[in-house]
Amino acid sequence: MWSRVSFAADVPQGHRIERPTGAMQADKLLTHLRVPELEEILHFLRSLPPSTVMGIGTIAALAIYWYSTRPKAQIPPCDLSMQSVEIESGERARRSVLLKDGEDLLRCYYQDVRTLYDVIKRGLIVSDNGPCLGFRKPDQPYQWISYREVIQRAECVGSGIFLRGYRAGNSEYIGIFAQNRPEWVIVEQACYAYSMVVVPLYDTLGAEAVSYTINKADIEVVFCDTAVRAETLLNRVETGETSEIKTIIVMDPFGEDLKVRGIKHEVEIISFEEIEKSGRERRHKPHPPQPDDLAVICFTSGTTGNPKGAILTHANIVSNLSAFVKVTEGRWVGSPTDIHISYLPLAHMFERLVQVVVLCHGGRIGFFQGDIRLLMDDIRVLRPTIFPVVPRLLNRMYDRVHNQASGFIKRKILQLASWRKIKELQKGIMRRNSIWDTLVFRKVQASLGGQVKLMVTGAAPVSKPVLTFIRAAVGCQFYEGYGQTECTAGCSMTIPGDWSAGHVGAPMPCNLIKLVDVEEMNYFAAEGEGEVCVKGPNVFSGYLKDPDKTAEALDENNWLHTGDIGKWLPNGTLKIIDRKKHIFKLAQGEYIAPEKIESIYVRCEPIAQVFVHGDSMQAFLVGIVMPDPEILPGWALKRHIKGSFEELCKNESLKDAILENMLTIGKEAGLKTFEQVKDIHIHPELLTVQNGLLTPTFKAKRISVRKFFSAQIAELYAKNTE
Repeated sequence: MWSRVSFAADVPQGHRIERPTGAMQADKLLTHLRVPELEEILHFLRSLPPSTVMGIGTIAALAIYWYSTRPKAQIPPCDLSMQSVEIESGERARRSVLLKDGEDLLRCYYQDVRTLYDVIKRGLIVSDNGPCLGFRKPDQPYQWISYREVIQRAECVGSGIFLRGYRAGNSEYIGIFAQNRPEWVIVEQACYAYSMVVVPLYDTLGAEAVSYTINKADIEVVFCDTAVRAETLLNRVETGETSEIKTIIVMDPFGEDLKVRGIKHEVEIISFEEIEKSGRERRHKPHPPQPDDLAVICFTSGTTGNPKGAILTHANIVSNLSAFVKVTEGRWVGSPTDIHISYLPLAHMFERLVQVVVLCHGGRIGFFQGDIRLLMDDIRVLRPTIFPVVPRLLNRMYDRVHNQASGFIKRKILQLASWRKIKELQKGIMRRNSIWDTLVFRKVQASLGGQVKLMVTGAAPVSKPVLTFIRAAVGCQFYEGYGQTECTAGCSMTIPGDWSAGHVGAPMPCNLIKLVDVEEMNYFAAEGEGEVCVKGPNVFSGYLKDPDKTAEALDENNWLHTGDIGKWLPNGTLKIIDRKKHIFKLAQGEYIAPEKIESIYVRCEPIAQVFVHGDSMQAFLVGIVMPDPEILPGWALKRHIKGSFEELCKNESLKDAILENMLTIGKEAGLKTFEQVKDIHIHPELLTVQNGLLTPTFKAKRISVRKFFSAQIAELYAKNTE
């Protein structure tokens, strides 16, 4: 062997030379390279001093180390150039390629998990009764409740409810009016243990919508987190807005005056602690649900009119859970070591689905303190491994990093680091141990706790530059999903290894997706564009007591019509390109109905027409205002502003006055803060049929108007996001 050849011919017999490590490595490398032509090279190496050979060996060792530790692309679970295939149905419907040919849509991944009651039971076993729910007080570490304790407390709460005359079964609807906290999940698990139905309430819909939800679902029992929310409900009882509530259970301490006030209106106000204690003394045996039993009535937020209660079964949610696990299979595997930071509203199905995934694998859920301003401190203490996000948070992260890169050199280093990491993403490499992570992105990763393994974004679209940059910066499994409450949470999701942006992935293994023609908008399925429709075990069965709205959402073949316009990309992924109805989401996930807002703003005296625009990549609205030429001059004169009509339209002081008037009228009409415009542009010419911006029935051609004012809209956003 070459490695046994001595370095010097004059070594005395019986003496042994200690060979430098570098030389041994060089010999080892030469062994693999041995060919007759290397004899002369070997002879040359023998003539070199040991120190020189040692240097060559070190270089060889470094080369070997680089080769063995160089970043490797993640092997995707399928051919990324074809992530979905068309099924043989004649409807142009597509399914995930993660399903084998002839395989049914996924209903359950784990055979022992068919209901949400099974989820926490599995979590108890796989975690070996590990920590389950965590909470903290200011400047304190997290305190944890074990899986067994959560299950036992849930049974006590459920039993305590029964002592008030209520019973187990799908006919009992339990309202939860609270921020994210351990008691929220304990109440939820109590409902699942006894086959009751959870109905989340949330005040972002407004007090009227809360009353509507209570009445629509015939809710008699509501769990509140604070006395303030309990008082909100009592106010609705006092005014006659709702007469359904019989029992309010308050999680936080409250005064005797609240209880007395409840008695006046025949509403029992009782503490969470008392309910739990009474149930502990007279425990009832669990009454587990069946897969087709109702689990949740989730009322949708923010469209025109009253909220609609989407009926979701245990089977719906378990199928969506199973599809998520299937997509991430082999790339991310949940375990008891996982920690989830819970701050997104539990009243939305996105957060609920993430929690179900965590509980199913025995992981921990740590709740934020309830104040979004303290979220970063909670993250620092908790150090989560699972982090669901909404685009608004991603936008803030993106802006913060770029704003901190002040100065020419810092900006150039950030650009270089981003370019290198994005190049790796394009090759399918996702990591956070590169030199760029150490030099540039370590602070970004540390701001998320430094241990994040999985991030998921949904609720609203995220821009391509922001998503790509954040993926590169955090260096963990980062998925984007698309869906809505009516299909539980998600119906499409990006696949591991495909870290490109600009699409929402392929159909999830639990459902099919097809596009249908929208002729009035010139979208045709034959051209790969149309309204997104979903069918599968994750799709809801309808809206509570609302057959008309159900018929609008579900067709005769049980296809859910989402109202979103999609486009199939060549690799079988879906891109959302438009909205069929003129309702959209802001970056934080809130729905906006612009025509409702416009009908309010047009009440402003100087306004003849108004166009409200929102962007799913932005967190606020802007407006284009067309003043009334006959009224504006007099209205301006009252404010001591003079000039021709054209001059008045360019006057900044007058613009501010009009905006102030709009905001006042909007507030009086009950518009929420996110429904109010942040800035406006004054345009001197009206929208007309002749200029192509109105229909013959004098309705705004929204797509045409948006294009016509694209420059002004872009300027408004640029000015207000600086």
